[in-house]
Amino acid sequence: MLDIRVLTIFPRIFDSFLSHGNPARAKEMGLLRVETVDLRDFTEDRHRSTDDYPYGGGRGMIMKPEPIVKGLRMVSSLMKNPRVILMTPQGRLFNQRVAEELITMDGILIVCGRYEGVDERVRCYVHDEISVGDYILSGGETAATIMIDALVRLVPGVIEADSHIEGESFYDGLLEYPQYTRPRVFEGHPVPWVLLDGHHEKIRRWRKKQALARTLARRPDLLQCRVLEAEENQLLEEISSEANYGSTENNHECA
Repeated sequence: MLDIRVLTIFPRIFDSFLSHGNPARAKEMGLLRVETVDLRDFTEDRHRSTDDYPYGGGRGMIMKPEPIVKGLRMVSSLMKNPRVILMTPQGRLFNQRVAEELITMDGILIVCGRYEGVDERVRCYVHDEISVGDYILSGGETAATIMIDALVRLVPGVIEADSHIEGESFYDGLLEYPQYTRPRVFEGHPVPWVLLDGHHEKIRRWRKKQALARTLARRPDLLQCRVLEAEENQLLEEISSEANYGSTENNHECA
């Protein structure tokens, strides 16, 4: 079972997310446990304050260390060796490789920051800091749902067949190949012929080539980190040659 606990001042943000799709299915199957814990429960003043003005002046408010650390200690005591993660734009970038790393943990305890961030001393009590992208969100809750959704898909049994994951973007370090369904022709755009003749090897090779071409065009950085197979090198040579001659190989990008 994937065991996740979330420390947040807005626990109800997660209600809808956890009630639909794969998270809901995983919970029903007993494969996922997600509990949200209100940080305000660990405050001691009558206003249940979790933030205060920054020392040295500046804009905005900073989340106080006491409620966060108290919450971490209490929730950690109820879990088996949890990985404590702070959601922050300063963290390492979350990607499929990180998801596959985190899914091996016994448990995950997520801290969701708000306002202008958390008191720097909170970082002494976490194991990891993760960002979901180079942009600023209103709080760590949205980022946490993104991470949880990616992790849930990796739990064995959540996706009906593991083969559904294969071929998806980033599964093997490439973007996903183009997908088509009926009708065969839509407003003058036909389905590539190779997908219609039932030749499985040709389809496999076409999909690999399209995945490489799309990755080269949109995320060349992924290829720079990839150890290419002999077939992939050959396909990239074909892609380069076709590009020089203006071939699109049935690739129906919208104008």
